Amino acid sequence: MFETAEVGNKISKSVYKKGLAKLREDILAVQKELAASKTSAIVIIGGVEGAGKTETVNQLLEWLDARGIETHALDAPTDEERERPPMWRFWRMIPPKGRMTILLGSWYTRPIVERTFGGMKRSEFDEALDKAVFFETMLRREGVTLVKFWLHVKEKTLVKSMKKLEKDPLQSWRVTKNDWKFVKKYGRFREVSEEALGRTNTKDAPWHIVEAEDDRYRNTTVARTLIAELKRGFADKEKAEKPPLKPRAFKPPQSNIFRTLDYTRKLDEKKYDKELPEAQAEFHRLINRMQSKDRSLILVFEGADAAGKGGAIRRVTQALNAKDYRVMSVAAPTDEEKARPYLWRFWRNLPRRDKVTVYDRSWYGRVLVEKIEGFCTDDEWMRAYSEINEFEKELSDSGIIVLKFYLSITAKEQLRRFKEREITPYKQYKITEEDWRNRSKWDSYEASAIEMFEKTSMPYAPWTVVEAEDKNFARIKVLKTIISHLKKEL
Repeated sequence: MFETAEVGNKISKSVYKKGLAKLREDILAVQKELAASKTSAIVIIGGVEGAGKTETVNQLLEWLDARGIETHALDAPTDEERERPPMWRFWRMIPPKGRMTILLGSWYTRPIVERTFGGMKRSEFDEALDKAVFFETMLRREGVTLVKFWLHVKEKTLVKSMKKLEKDPLQSWRVTKNDWKFVKKYGRFREVSEEALGRTNTKDAPWHIVEAEDDRYRNTTVARTLIAELKRGFADKEKAEKPPLKPRAFKPPQSNIFRTLDYTRKLDEKKYDKELPEAQAEFHRLINRMQSKDRSLILVFEGADAAGKGGAIRRVTQALNAKDYRVMSVAAPTDEEKARPYLWRFWRNLPRRDKVTVYDRSWYGRVLVEKIEGFCTDDEWMRAYSEINEFEKELSDSGIIVLKFYLSITAKEQLRRFKEREITPYKQYKITEEDWRNRSKWDSYEASAIEMFEKTSMPYAPWTVVEAEDKNFARIKVLKTIISHLKKEL
């Protein structure tokens, strides 16, 4: 693979100077087009140590308008980053529409380096590459253009360059012991890198291998390729422009999980008053155990309007210290959130180690309200199932316990609760015109929830459907379910 970047490409100083003005004009023009578009861009600068990656980034920043760019030179993860899934740091770097992020290092750095130096098994390496492809495909479909560069130099050239720098008193600081350690592993690094690039070179995010021995050729090639790839991203986005979206109607199957629920299940006040503090105390003890094992917990609550999500959440959080949990009430996305992939707002709020995050509605809005109301295309909500499963698998793999609850009531009980809210002054804020409008789409929400359970209830992130006609019963069932799962996990 790298042989094509070892042919001795060079650009003379005179030719470089002659074309420089036009090159700078072109790259600024395409950046201006990006700023006015519905796309964003992530540029990865990877490759061999000593191939001029930092110099390439610096040159791009000189040619581009830095006000539209964020640059991240990635070092070892911070304490804050180590307390969350590995991809958390990269999700936070996703730029909004119209802007560009340049990454010096990427999600490929750790698997390639660890595989090279023997710290990663073959199965782990394969899984990391598969996750990279999935992630990049999702980004592309969400309107992010990925431009991936791999800067390459031959081992002989690298050694020669490093020795030259070492002899220069003003440049010797550039060569470290780690650099020489890398040179000793050059052959293995090349082998691992070729495999990684070959397996992740996709239509959505192709790799561009650049011969980097001549800096003028390297910088010119990177700039021209960036221009071409951004233009390709604009064209792809134009082709994929959404048609006018309309609300959709769905019918639940005759036999389904909601028809099997026993909505008559109740818990009288006396028994509830006894069981609630017992369950909360047991939950609190398990959270202490969870914290001693450096784990964290995510609880997701979905369900029909007025199903009692808020009340169930309050009984859960009453058992926790205020510093240990956070409740995220999810509403319509803000402009900042709409400018990025839909999962971005959930990735950035993941709990730190030892903490609990409770979601009052969640990322499942994409396959519930957005699907039904026509806020996303058929392609977007249909692929969301696999994207959500991958998201939750990453959470679980990193040590986060994920539990999901759907509180279910009958249409008759919902109507009773709506009317009660209308006549109770301190509850009137809970009922809106939108609640009444959603009620008319009861069948569509039921059908969508059934499909959601079928496609996203996984061993690492199971759904529990809670009969919530009686609030006391629902609250205790939620707590007991959490307790049961925590005991298994811990």
